[in-house]
This record gives sequence, C-alpha cells and structure tokens, in this order.
Amino acid sequence: MKKIRLIFAVILLSTLLVSHQPAHYRPDLLTPDCYVSCFTAEVTDGFRMEAMSPAFAALHPLPRKYKVQQPKGERIRFLAADGTAAYGYEIKSKRPTQNWILVIQEWWGMNENIIREAEELAAELGNVNVLALDMYDGKVAATPDSAMKLVQGATRDRLEKIVRAGISHAGNTARIFTIGWCFGGMWSLQSSLLAGQQAAGCVMYYGRPENNLEKLKTLQCDVLGIFGSKDRSPSPEVVRKFEEDMRLAGKNLSLHFYDAGHGFANPSNPAFDQVATADAHKKAVTFLRERLQ
Repeated sequence: MKKIRLIFAVILLSTLLVSHQPAHYRPDLLTPDCYVSCFTAEVTDGFRMEAMSPAFAALHPLPRKYKVQQPKGERIRFLAADGTAAYGYEIKSKRPTQNWILVIQEWWGMNENIIREAEELAAELGNVNVLALDMYDGKVAATPDSAMKLVQGATRDRLEKIVRAGISHAGNTARIFTIGWCFGGMWSLQSSLLAGQQAAGCVMYYGRPENNLEKLKTLQCDVLGIFGSKDRSPSPEVVRKFEEDMRLAGKNLSLHFYDAGHGFANPSNPAFDQVATADAHKKAVTFLRERLQ
C-alpha cells in the first residue's frame, strides 16, 4: 500500500513540474550586444536562430511573382566534397576567364529574382563566369513560413559544403568574387572567407556581418557593404561594429547606407526602393569591374 501511495505521489509531482514549465519562447530580433556576446564564434548560427523568428519573418513581406525573360544560363549539377550533389545556375563567359562570381540567394531560395541578378551581372561585366549557388538544394520558398522551414533545415555544415563545391567547380586557379542579399549577404562574406587566397572581392547587401575578429583577419579581399539605415536585421549599430572590426583586422571595407529598409533591392519585395537599388547596383558593378582581370 505504501509503495502504491509513493508511486502516485511521484506521478503527481512530475505532473505539477511539467505543467509549470514556461511556454515555448520564440525570440525577437537579437540585439547587437547579443550578437557580439552570444555568437562570436559562429555568426551564421545566430542568424539561423533569428531567421526562424516571427519578428524576422515580418521583415519579409510576401514576394510578388517575378519571371526572368529569355535567360541565357543553365541549371547545373556538381558534386560537393562529400560526394553529395550540389546545384546552381551557371552563365559562362563568351571567352575563357578565371574570373568567377558566386551569386548567393536571399532566404527565399534560388528564385527568379536571383537568376535575374546573375543574368544582369553576366551581361554587364562580360569577362566573368557567373554561378548562382542553390543553398536549399532545389527548394524555393513562396511564403515567410516556408522560408523559415528552409532556413531551419539549412545547417552551417551543409551550406559550407555547397560553397566549397562551387569554389571547386570554378577551379583552383579561379579568382572568386561573391555577392549576395540578406541570408546571401551574410554568406557572401562567409564564402569569401572560405575561398582563402582565391578570394578577389565581396559584395554583401544587408547581410549579417562576421563578428569574429580572428576570422576577419584571414579575409583576403576587399568588401563592399550595402545596407539600409531603416533595417533592423542587421541594424546600423551592428554594421558600424562590423566597420570597426574590419578596421581592427586591417581589412578594406567600403560601406554605403541607404534610407531604406530590409530587402530594398529586391523588385519582388513590396518595400522595393528603385532609386536606392539602381545606385547600389551601380556601386556593386563598379566595385567588381575594378577588380576583374
């Protein structure tokens, strides 16, 4: 009888403890201080955590439909270092060149807007091979909810494998340039870090900056940073901290702020700012052209 009472007491106590556990918490946008103190080693993990929050999703309105007219590139498949397949959209230069630009998607995936960006860069720069990397392995989000799920499934290990596969596809004598927006802006900088001595130039649009000073010291190329002064992820405070970190690391950063919010350079975004986008694009093309060989 005593044993039975003891069992019931244990069950009752366990039930009370479970019922008093706090409800599941989804974080708001992370503060600049939290990014510095909590995610110094791997800023990509911090972004992934934030990108799964409703507050971050609210920065990304439902995109308008967009279709590229008369694309010149083709979708390709190549192997990652672990033998798994990686995918991309490639536009080869009309004449042989060792200049390669890795174009990296927003959090939506490698959609028509990213293909448009790749096509425009190929047409304007000419002496370059363009490879848009499919960071979601063929999946594209159409809503913020589906984008959050794709971000959740995109582990840092897998994303690094895709980037390294793209660099390997370009070849060990390639000069690697990178460009990306939002999620892709962050991975543009990370890709230039992964490219090592092959890195030739990095353009990042409103992407989460690297905050590990030791990592930044290994960067082998100049960076063009394009951000919105009304953006909250990353906020201007986070970007200014990045500017100071680049200075301390002895690296070159050209920084430009526009009076715009997050995602202002995406024509499928209701917050699209045509004037700011045109000026930013001109700066990006000039930056890349000056470094092509």
